[in-house]
Amino acid sequence: MRNLINLNQDWRFIQKNVGLPEAFPSDWDQIHLPHTWNAVDGHDGNGSYDRGTYWYAKSFATPKQPLAGGKVYVEFPAAGQQAAVYVNGTQAAYHEGGYSAFRADITDLCKDEGENLLVVACSNEYKDSVYPQSADFTFYGGLYRGVNLISVPDVHFDLDYYGGPGLMVTPKPCDCGGAVFEIASWVKGADENFTVMYAVLDADGREVAAAVRPADQPNVSVFVPDAHRWEMDDPYLYTVTAVLQRRNEAYDEVSARVGVRSFSCDPDQGFIINGTPTPLRGVSRHQDQMYKGNALTKEDHYKDAQIIKELGANTIRLAHYQHSQDFYDACDELGFAVWAEIPFISVFNKDPQAHENCISQMKELIIQNYNHPSICFWGISNEILIGGISDKLVENHKELQKLCKELDPTRLTTIAHVSMTPIESPMHGITDIESYNHYFGWYGGRMEDNGPWLDKFHEAHPDICLGVSEYGCEGIITYHGPNPACKDYSEEYQALYHEHMAKVFDERPWIWSTHVWNMFDFGCAARDEGGVAGRNNKGLVTMDRKTKKDSYYVYQAYWSKQPMLHLCGRRYAQRAGETTQIRVYSNQPLVALYRNGELVEVKAADKVFVFDAVALADGFNTITAVAGGLKDSMTLEKVEKEPDIYVLPEVSERAEGVANWFKLAGDLDLKAPMEFPEGKYSINDTMEELSKSPEAMEIATEAFKLALNMKMVKGEGMWDMMKGMNLKSMCEMAGSMVPEGFTESLNAKLIKIDK
Repeated sequence: MRNLINLNQDWRFIQKNVGLPEAFPSDWDQIHLPHTWNAVDGHDGNGSYDRGTYWYAKSFATPKQPLAGGKVYVEFPAAGQQAAVYVNGTQAAYHEGGYSAFRADITDLCKDEGENLLVVACSNEYKDSVYPQSADFTFYGGLYRGVNLISVPDVHFDLDYYGGPGLMVTPKPCDCGGAVFEIASWVKGADENFTVMYAVLDADGREVAAAVRPADQPNVSVFVPDAHRWEMDDPYLYTVTAVLQRRNEAYDEVSARVGVRSFSCDPDQGFIINGTPTPLRGVSRHQDQMYKGNALTKEDHYKDAQIIKELGANTIRLAHYQHSQDFYDACDELGFAVWAEIPFISVFNKDPQAHENCISQMKELIIQNYNHPSICFWGISNEILIGGISDKLVENHKELQKLCKELDPTRLTTIAHVSMTPIESPMHGITDIESYNHYFGWYGGRMEDNGPWLDKFHEAHPDICLGVSEYGCEGIITYHGPNPACKDYSEEYQALYHEHMAKVFDERPWIWSTHVWNMFDFGCAARDEGGVAGRNNKGLVTMDRKTKKDSYYVYQAYWSKQPMLHLCGRRYAQRAGETTQIRVYSNQPLVALYRNGELVEVKAADKVFVFDAVALADGFNTITAVAGGLKDSMTLEKVEKEPDIYVLPEVSERAEGVANWFKLAGDLDLKAPMEFPEGKYSINDTMEELSKSPEAMEIATEAFKLALNMKMVKGEGMWDMMKGMNLKSMCEMAGSMVPEGFTESLNAKLIKIDK
């Protein structure tokens, strides 16, 4: 029978590219897996992180085979981003792509007696043919999901096909209330003496259906009467086992947990599961945690899933790559509709080898994860038009769409468009359903622009199922103030923004899905924004999972079916002025507010309860909210002056910078039509083109900072991702965040400079 041996303990690691060792290197650092060398520098704010080729080593004994001719495989659930595997000095495998599983048959490389030397050269260096090319997150290196040995008899279920399980189950509900389970398996090395015995077990372990097939024709359909449907609120799981049998001996066994469900999307009804319209409202998730990077345990993954479940979400977009099997398992168990995608993101590489890597990663994603009932959508790319559009880019998307349908006709395909993708674009209509990443109210425009834009698109394309795959804004829990505004990075503005967005989506159930960007703050070593470098701080929860921001409770009020009550502003603990505003989130109809034990007011509202002009007594004040049987309390101190730490210095600096920008523009007629003289720079040039001139680049960098409050330095940070963007697009993205005349003045400065 199959034997899985975990190899996570007692490895040696060296953070130097020393080359292949001839013997077990006892002088390297001793570590245990999962492991990444970027656990700290991947998000510590020092501006960069170590991207190199480094070495792991492990000794192991060859598993004893009870039957002659058995096989030994080494399995890597992931290795970021490229990995070369050696056993006893001979290369056994090479894999490109940092997020999917791969295996190698090492039977002939193992010794009959004594210890074997397993060595892995792992690299997160840039490689032209491997996606992601560049993106707004850290590309952690290392063996961050562990390593296994798999010992199997010579006849076994396939272990070689794109890291898949060798078993594929497609449960299809029937009108009679039952379900047909279409089961396929792949057997290696079998003759006429072998059969495959299938069993379908219910959630209590009772066998409810069975079938037996010859091993050379193993596919079969079995009927399960009165099948229990998999729902988001009732994620019922069956277990399908496949046993490879030779007379009275079981040679190998594999299994899968599956769910019976039907689903579809409709442009006017949104997502429909088991015949019931159910708008998907949830979050996106990256897989890293504070000072662990992406080297997470099973318990870490399940904790993340449970925090999302407590939010009340029913969907998760797993950005921007294949996630751990542990997390997909948690989604199956807890009842999330999952969007799973490959890292075809931001930067399109025309190299045919890069496209082949896309195809390979898509095959691995689908084949390895086919059996998960939580997965309803395959995502083929994210914000890929940042670098512009081409016929080749459109053609590659159509090829990926075709591949998805060939490998899995049961699921829907989708795409995450960058905000600037035109409403009329050849990128529409390629996938089954579509979504947009919109940041109106943060990177550009106003939060109030979201609803009208969605309505406009829906009117223009009534046949397209539209979702919102990303939306959000930074929220840093030390920044506060009575007048929150866009780009102040305050917890209060983030909460106001999400109050608005939750209402926008609640009023539009036809939007098939919405995914907050992001559930958790995550590592992006290239970022330096809002006074917290090295991270993207748009999470509803901090990266260490210790603090749920006020914005988390906005969605709990809208989505959770459990009674909830939350007093906002508890970290805005020192307040100046005679009165203050108190906001409360609750899914209860009435909230009573008390100050120092005295009733202030009882309010009726929908989710957001605003108590204006609440008087503060000198010194400390106890504020209590009561709704039904729920109570929440916080302490506020009345002070003469609020702490300086509550305000990010860059907020006022940016306002001054915009004012100075116009002073330097002089007496230009900013209402005159813009000119684009030949041989001069202009807003139509990309950042990469502008970087050829130090003078033009200095102007462009300042404009980028003033418009989007983000630093852009050639060769640093997110340069590779943004270098293809022109300044015209940047100003359009910023929208009302830049004052009237800014774009014209920027162009007027650039056209004075010769190319």
